[in-house]
Amino acid sequence: MQWAAMISIVDFLLILMLVLLATWGSLALYYSELEHYSPINSIFAITFGMTGLWALNALVFNDSAVLSLSVFTFFLVVLLVWWSRIHPSNQRDWRTDVERLASADIQGDLVTVRNIRNFDYRSATDYTSSYYDKTFNMSQLSSIDLVPVYWMGPTIAHTLLSFGFENGDYLAISIEMRKEKTKRHSTIKGFFKQYELYYVVADERDVIRLRTNYRKPEQDVYIYRAKGAVDHGRRLFMAYMHRINSLHTKPEFYHSLVNNCTTGIWMNSKINPGHIPMSWKILASGYLPKLLYEEGILDQNLSFEELKRISLVNERAKAADTDSDFSARIREGLPGMKLHKKPG
Repeated sequence: MQWAAMISIVDFLLILMLVLLATWGSLALYYSELEHYSPINSIFAITFGMTGLWALNALVFNDSAVLSLSVFTFFLVVLLVWWSRIHPSNQRDWRTDVERLASADIQGDLVTVRNIRNFDYRSATDYTSSYYDKTFNMSQLSSIDLVPVYWMGPTIAHTLLSFGFENGDYLAISIEMRKEKTKRHSTIKGFFKQYELYYVVADERDVIRLRTNYRKPEQDVYIYRAKGAVDHGRRLFMAYMHRINSLHTKPEFYHSLVNNCTTGIWMNSKINPGHIPMSWKILASGYLPKLLYEEGILDQNLSFEELKRISLVNERAKAADTDSDFSARIREGLPGMKLHKKPG
C-alpha cells in the first residue's frame, strides 16, 4: 500500500512537471524573438503544447507513454538549446527614455554619476530629453527613501529608491524594463527574455513628477524614510553604482518575478548585515512598505495605516512641479524626514 502511494506521488509530480514545462515552453515560443512573425510563433507554440498534451494524456490514462514522452523530451531539449542562445544586448533600437545607460566614476568618496535623466515633460509621451552629470560625496549621504508607486491596486507597486545628501541633492534610481521602440510594456512578456534590465538614474523632478503629474491615469506615489546606519546607505549606494557600471559590459534580462524593480532592491541590499529574508511581500511588491514597517525599518511612531496616509505625495508634487526645491517640498511634513534644502 505504501509502495502504491509512493508511485502515485511520483506520477502526480511527473504530471505536474509536464504541465509546467509544456505551459512554459508554449509561452516562451509564443513570446519569442520571432514575435514579428506571429503566425510562426503560434505554430511553434501550439505544436509544442500539443506534444505536451499528447504525453500528458498517455500518463493520465496509463497508455504507453514511451513514444509521446520521447517526442516531448526531444522538443524540450531543442527548445532549451534555443533558449540558452538568446542573450541580452545593449545594441537595440531603444525608446528615447531608456536609450542612454548611466555610469559612475568612483574616486574614493567622490562618485561622478553620468547621464542622470532629467526630462522636461509636457505629457507622459511628449518631452524634451535632458541629461546631466553630477558628483556626489559619499561622506554627505544622509538618507534613503523608499518610493513605491501604485497604479493597479494594492498588491503590485513599482518601487524605487532615492538617496539623499546633506546639501539637499537627491538621486533616484528606478529598476525598469528597457524597451525597444517596437515593444510595449507587458508583465507576461517580462517572463520570457523580451526586455533588458535598465537602471533609470534620475532627478526626482523626472522620475517622481512623471508619475504624479503626467501619467494618466494618475499613479499614487508614496515616500517613506528608511531608518538605519548611514554606512548601510553608503554601501547600498555603491552596490547600485557597481551594478550600473556592470550593465555596460554584462547586460541582463529583466524578469517580471525574479529580476525586477523590487527584487533588485532586495538583491542589492544583501551587501548590508541584517538583510531581511525573502518574503512573499517582496514578490507582491505593493506590500513591501508594510514588511519594512514590521521589520522596524520605517517610522514606528504612527500606525502603518496613518504613516501610509501621510506619505502620499501627489498633491505636494503637483504644487512643487518644476521648483528647484522639488525634493524638499514633496517631503515637508513627512514622518522621519530631516530635510536639507539646496543652498541659494
